[in-house]
Amino acid sequence: MNEGGRFLILGGAGLVGIQVCRTVARDFSPGAIVVASLTRSEAEAACSELVEEFPEVEFVPEHGNLFVPEDLAAAPRSALRDEPSNRARILQHTFGDFETEYKTNKLAGTIRKHRPQVIVDAVNTATGFSYQDVFGTTVRVAELLKDPATDQHEALQREVEVLMMSQGAPQLIRHIRFLYRATVEVGTRVYVKVGTTGTGGMGLNIPYTHSEDRPSSQLLNKTEVAFGHTGLLFLMARTPDAPIVKEIKPAAMIGYRAVQYTEIRGRDGRPQHVFEPKVVDLQSGSMLRLREDQAQYTDHGPLQTTVVNTGENGVFTRGEFGAITAIGQMEFVTPEEIARTVALEIRGATTGRDIISALDGAVMEPSYRAGMIRNVAQEDLAALEARMEDHSVALGQLGPPELSKLLFEAHLIKETFGAERDGILYEDGDRSRPRDPADAAQAIAEICSNHAVRQTATSVGIPILFPDGRTLYRGPRINVPEVRGRDQRVSVDDTAIVEAYIRKGWVDLRPANVACWQNRFRRMIEAREHVATKGSAAFTLATYLGQDIEIGEVVAWVLNNEMGGSRLF
Repeated sequence: MNEGGRFLILGGAGLVGIQVCRTVARDFSPGAIVVASLTRSEAEAACSELVEEFPEVEFVPEHGNLFVPEDLAAAPRSALRDEPSNRARILQHTFGDFETEYKTNKLAGTIRKHRPQVIVDAVNTATGFSYQDVFGTTVRVAELLKDPATDQHEALQREVEVLMMSQGAPQLIRHIRFLYRATVEVGTRVYVKVGTTGTGGMGLNIPYTHSEDRPSSQLLNKTEVAFGHTGLLFLMARTPDAPIVKEIKPAAMIGYRAVQYTEIRGRDGRPQHVFEPKVVDLQSGSMLRLREDQAQYTDHGPLQTTVVNTGENGVFTRGEFGAITAIGQMEFVTPEEIARTVALEIRGATTGRDIISALDGAVMEPSYRAGMIRNVAQEDLAALEARMEDHSVALGQLGPPELSKLLFEAHLIKETFGAERDGILYEDGDRSRPRDPADAAQAIAEICSNHAVRQTATSVGIPILFPDGRTLYRGPRINVPEVRGRDQRVSVDDTAIVEAYIRKGWVDLRPANVACWQNRFRRMIEAREHVATKGSAAFTLATYLGQDIEIGEVVAWVLNNEMGGSRLF
């Protein structure tokens, strides 16, 4: 990593994050370190502490909830949950149009604002997404559904919306998509996530719980989110234009920040108090209230005790800390060790601690044997297709929608002009007589009008637009656009919107699209001509390997070279 680079430390005021800031300041001579935290006071306090230690480094405070729109980034979770307008906004941000919501997302905005070369994400993402009481909310929704009273409608609507907000998977998926888009946009080179196992490295027998269940459903939900997060980062790391993606996943309790005598707060953030107990008689048939008004008890003031502060993991008494860190329990790892490992991974050192690299080395890759068998399967398919006088093109069940559209277009070109790629480019194969796109489009349309593919394509939801741009062959359903909800009608008045439908999932026989196909075949031919003279070096994603039109290979070429849909080698 070059000196003078810009680092963004998400969760930079936390237990691990602030140690990462120190390590980066000491080891990398950064131009600036952006310290991002949930609140302004946390970010500014961290920067003040760090600048005293490293006066030569610029520390920039940044604050806000990274997972919501920027205009709600300062709102507490309770306000997001309790205000109907905020609930609607969060649901839109999670389930609405991606492009629209990307422009408003706090994380994406922070990345675009600071344009970091390196991002270290020390936010406890799994906790944030999993500790939203999805189980409790589900129970409340179920209870309300059993009650037919009309006056429960408002309460039911609220709980259903809160339940939708509490789903970890949709939020996590959108979070990773926002992250990927923003890092590509600004050219971030390295992204390192400090993740979690969810159980401090322990198994299903973990004795620590958030409920009467053992293991706790809420705790296991955290693990599910944590490893779902890892899986999505694995995909991001395998995306060709993404930054280098790494994840360090401590499998122990992280500690600690300080030993202190302090006031104790509950999970809701409010101070806990010491009350004088009262005596009750457990008579047969009596009811024991689990919650009573505190005013009925003598209040001795806030609860204070000696604890070890472990940052985001909370505070533990001497007894709790002794139990949880004992041999055979979670034990613990220090934030300094984590920060050091993060720094080594940024440098490219082989620490053996990067989960993404471990997964990459453990998954089974494509095999030579499968490649040989693929050829046999292709030959058998072609033979059976010919014997049955069939046209095995597409069923519309394999996405993206463009795939079926492209396959049908390539097949119609092959049926019209023959298997040789020159057919669509030149009249009678004569390279001195280029084929006019309008004439080619009309020839394809004539074949299509009396071809079985016309019925197959439209029957599986792929309409066919003829050269005049107005005549549309369709079947009982149209796959694109995909409209959710009751109203299945769309307007065709907006030309730009209709063009988007055509590009995404309609067979397009207009001259402009035929010209596009001609250009594709020219590029395939040009790339193929270098193979004989350049040898293996000529075999790239831009090289079409066959001499004739094989529609699957042709469309794969388009996916690789035009749609950015290739895998890493």
